[in-house]
Amino acid sequence: MKRAMHKLRHNERGAAIIELAIIAPIFALMTIGIVDMSNAYSRKLALEQGAQRAIEKIMQTTQDDTVEGTLANEAVCQVNGTNANGTCKTSPITAANVTVTDRLECVSSSGAITVMADPTDDCAVNETQTRYIEVRVNDTYTPMFPIHFTSLNADGTYHLSATAGMRTQ
Repeated sequence: MKRAMHKLRHNERGAAIIELAIIAPIFALMTIGIVDMSNAYSRKLALEQGAQRAIEKIMQTTQDDTVEGTLANEAVCQVNGTNANGTCKTSPITAANVTVTDRLECVSSSGAITVMADPTDDCAVNETQTRYIEVRVNDTYTPMFPIHFTSLNADGTYHLSATAGMRTQ
């Protein structure tokens, strides 16, 4: 009997299966996390490209809409893509996800920069003025498996944001 117990204790058959059973869930969680983070990063890149492409269209503003409206519509179209007939898709984002802002900076002769509260104002006579326009696209990403421990909001999503801008004057 003692010999049988000693033999059983030193038997290594099945050890690989037990090791795999211990390690497999960890590898599965790591794979799921990598896939989720890759999907979120891909979504963020789509937002960044949409914002940048909208800024590139600033010179193509028509008289049918304001500059802000044209940029917002272009950002939505770039992020969502187009239908077969060339019209913009209506999801996953809408114009409500896009913010277009103007900014006026006045630089004094001493180099002090003042950001004006109203971008339609003008700077003082002895100041240099610089105007900027910025497009910000916001969206959320819901992970397939919300098991991540960082950056997850109370609503179970990641909030994504992309910004593009350019100097207009």
